[in-house]
Order: sequence, then C-alpha cells, then structure tokens
Amino acid sequence: MKKISICIVDDHTLFRNGLKLLLSTLNFIGEIFEANNGEEFVNGLKNNPVDIALLDIEMPIMNGIEAAKRAKEIQPSIKILALSMYSDKNYYLSMIDAGACGFLLKNSNFDEVEKAIIDVCNDKSYISIEILNEILKYPEKASFSVLDNELTERETEVLLLICKGLTNNEIADKLVLSKRTVDKHRENLLLKTQSKNTANLVIYAIKKGVLKI
Repeated sequence: MKKISICIVDDHTLFRNGLKLLLSTLNFIGEIFEANNGEEFVNGLKNNPVDIALLDIEMPIMNGIEAAKRAKEIQPSIKILALSMYSDKNYYLSMIDAGACGFLLKNSNFDEVEKAIIDVCNDKSYISIEILNEILKYPEKASFSVLDNELTERETEVLLLICKGLTNNEIADKLVLSKRTVDKHRENLLLKTQSKNTANLVIYAIKKGVLKI
C-alpha cells in the first residue's frame, strides 16, 4: 500500500511521542505530524493535508468533535480515527456525526492501532468492541433515529457484509451483483436508517440484531 501520512492530535506530549515512535516502525507510514489541540491541527491541515488523523476527543482550546467537523470541511477525504477513554462515552455518537470512521481506546495495544489504520484506509470502519458496548448502553443518547422502514432481504444481506468490513467491490463479487447495484443498496441503507456513515450502520445493525457481538 502507498505511504500514509498521519497527524496525531493529543494534548499529552508523552502519548504523542510514544505513538509517533511506534507508528514510525510501520513501513506503510510516511510523514507523521503532531498537534497539541484541535485548533492547532485544523490550522496545520490547511498547509499539510494528511490521510488520517488520530484525534483525541477531549482536548483544551478545541475538542475532537469540533476539530473533526472543521477538518472534514477543509479536507473531506480525511479519515478520522477517534482516540477515547471510557469517560468519553457521551461523545461517541457526536464524533460519528462529525465524521469519525473509527474509534480506538487510548490503552489499545499497538496491533489494534495498526489494524484500525489499515481498515479506515481501505474505506472500512473500525470500532473497538469495548467502545461498541459502551455506545449500546446508552441508546437514548443516539443522535439518529431508526425509521420504521423495514429493510429488504437484499439490503439486510448487504448491511451484514458492510459490517463485516467488505468493500462495495467485494460485496458485489460475493453477491454476484454489479458495483453500481451495491452502491445503490448502501445509499438506501444510509437513507432508511438515517445513518451518516458506516459507523452508524454498524451500530444500527447491532441494535436491530442483524450483527451479533
């Protein structure tokens, strides 16, 4: 895979330094930038676009939610991986709405960090099981509502494969469909479930029992 540029956004210098050191050992990682808070990250992004931002949710000056929103406005293609502690549970769904496509606990092992980076680079989502469990404990905090529209059998099939991390091309091959048809099914799924992205779809699938964890 091509070299990936990353920005680590966290107000703890030791954490940034440690993560930067570990990321520099991966042969697919290129430039690594750092920012002490969301404002510094957003301002730097204007001159130094990156593929992925590892973004702490709780920071001074500008938190991760606001920083994610602004980053997506400046560079819509950027992938946001939110870094979280359990105390951040109130912010998970807000981060999804802000454009995050992955969530990692700050005490995750590095293998998990590497997998999350690879997944989001391949247009998949990555959510730690621990974080999913936290999200599902607080359904009343959901920032999206499930519509009454029932999914078709094919849409349910596509949803399950999306949740398993397959790309639209892979789903098309598996179901012997055209990619355009799968694109349309994904579009319908987002519309029917009022989901903004794949992370929302995963949460919806778990709540509806389509995906078991």
